[in-house]
Parts: sequence; structure tokens; C-alpha cells
Amino acid sequence: MSTSISKLVSAVITSFFCLIFSVSIYAQQGNNTMISPSPVDGVTFRFIEANDLRMRIAEAGDSGPLLLLAHGWPESWYSWRHQLIFLAEAGYRVVAPDMRGYGETDKPPRIEDYDIVQLADDMVGLLDALGEESAIMVGHDWGSIVAWNSVLLHPDRFTALIAMSVPYGGRAIRSPMDGWTETFGDNFFYILYHNEPGGVAEGEYDSDPRGLISSLYLSPGSPREAPTITDPKRSAGGWIGRLGAPKSLPDWLTQEDLDYVVDQFEMAGFRGGVNYYRNFHRNWEITEHLQDVKVKVPTLFVAGERDSVIAGATQDTLARSMGRAVEDLRGVILIPEIGHWVQQEAPEETNQAILDFLKSVQLTP
Repeated sequence: MSTSISKLVSAVITSFFCLIFSVSIYAQQGNNTMISPSPVDGVTFRFIEANDLRMRIAEAGDSGPLLLLAHGWPESWYSWRHQLIFLAEAGYRVVAPDMRGYGETDKPPRIEDYDIVQLADDMVGLLDALGEESAIMVGHDWGSIVAWNSVLLHPDRFTALIAMSVPYGGRAIRSPMDGWTETFGDNFFYILYHNEPGGVAEGEYDSDPRGLISSLYLSPGSPREAPTITDPKRSAGGWIGRLGAPKSLPDWLTQEDLDYVVDQFEMAGFRGGVNYYRNFHRNWEITEHLQDVKVKVPTLFVAGERDSVIAGATQDTLARSMGRAVEDLRGVILIPEIGHWVQQEAPEETNQAILDFLKSVQLTP
């Protein structure tokens, strides 16, 4: 073999083993799944085992009180991108998982694998895996529902609660599914749509992830195209056509942000997240023991003033409602002109509200 050929073969072999080594450093816990690089400077990824799940977590900061950030639907750890670094720089250890069924976290197959007891156990499992006795629980949207219930079901593991978008007034006296069915009947309502058999909802969303997410990730006043479905009856079609496509991105969402979120759902699919909605009735049934149990830890509620979830409720109305179920409600903050995606739409105001609350309850580094 000539010297030149020998050198070429040697270079190829060296490159091959360098590639194998590069791949191997990302391989996690006995499988070939790689951790994709974090798109946020200062945020790192790793996989941990929690509650029999393999979960991807985003982390910032390695000391100080732990803040556990639970995202909602259709979101991922990335919805906390503005909070991770800010809170880490304030001296906190901050962890935002891909929740069960999302992103690169495991996606159990059964609907009942996504009930509220399992979701709350995931949060406690994360604490155990991280070697932490307790945490400050923070949640948005469905993550807020998980946060409320985590504190109720495991009161000894959480020192404070910050809930965003979804308030809590105590366990309902009847299943919410019964109320929604009576209210909407044959008309379209997305939660009832998510509960239809046969996976029709995730079928629609999986076929057009960008269409769904770009139509949801908007501000209240964002300009839209006219919806292609205007008939209120469910039989007229699914959800994306009812939303109206965006004419432009809101100022808080870059094209790179949108592309990242869409990519996460193209990879993971929507079934896991939709399964959360399929447990509303089951969750009501299995939490009967929480009927008269109150949240005892210091609690803050934050939402956009124009968030459709709070349906125009005022600060006083929300405070009275939550005051029936929360012993130590320290504040209700509604940020003017902001919609549902509060920690993304108004990151500075949200971050300051979190920090002020933590200082007020002396949960500081």
C-alpha cells in the first residue's frame, strides 16, 4: 500500500472513531437516543430517571433553592427559556423538564398513564432524582394544574407555589366533563374534541403541527386570516381551521422560536399532550380525598389580563375564588394586555413577579 493511500485510510479510520466517540458522549442510559444541543446559552440538557420515566430536563444554575418549572400544552421546556437563565443568575437552581409525553421524555402508551396522580408523582420523582428534599413548584397552563395537585398530593415536598394562567378554587363538586358536555352539546369545544375516541385530535395536529402552533402562539390582538371553518357544530371540522392563520408572528416570538417548538412536536407527536385532557373525568374521580383539602404553602398566581382561560375575571374575583382553596395566597397578578402565554409574552414582568414573591416569603439563596 502506498504511503498516500495508507495516510488516507488512517484518516478515514480516525474520523470514524471520532464520530463514534462524539455520538457516544450523548448516548444516555443504555440506549442510542442523543441529547440534542440546547438552543439557549447557559441551559444544559440531560436525561434522568423519575417515576419510572426517562425524562429530559433543561437546567440552569447548580446551587440555591430548587425551582421546578412545569410547562403546559402545546409547549415544552422551551416555554421557560426566559426564566431559566434569569432565575439561575438570581441564585436559584432551575429545572424545566419535558413533561410526560412531550419532547424527548418518555411517552407511555395508555391514556390512564397521564392521570394527575402520575403527573404529580413525576414531579416528586424529579426531586428524588435530583437529590432534593423540596422545591418551589411553578407551573403554566396544564403545568399549573400539575403544580396545584403536586402541592396538594405531596405537601411535604414543596415549599411554595407559583401558578400561571389556570387558577384553582378547590375540587369541583361534579366532573368538569359533565359541565362542558352540557354547555357545548354538539358545538365544537377543544377539550371535548380532545376526548373524542380514535385519536382524531392528535391526528389533525400531527398532520399540521406548524398550522396549529402558529395559530395558537399569538397575542390577543394579533392579526389573523379569516377562519376557514365558521360553523360552530363539531361536525363541520376540527380545530385548526377555526383558529384563523396568523398574518405575522407576535413580537415576543421569533421565527427561530416557532421553528424550535414545531420541531419538538414533529419529533414527539401530539398524543401524549392530548392524553392529559382525556383524564379530566378520571382526575376528578381519583381526587375525591382532596375535596376539602387546601393548599397550605405560600402561593402566587400570575396571568395575562387577556388570557382566555380566566375569561375576563378580575384580580378581586380570582383572589376570592382561590382564597377558598388556598390558605396563604400572597398575590394575584394580572399583566395588562397580555394573553395566555404570559411567561413568554411578558418575560420581564413575569420574572420580577416570581422574584418579588420568593423574596417576600424568604425563599432566597
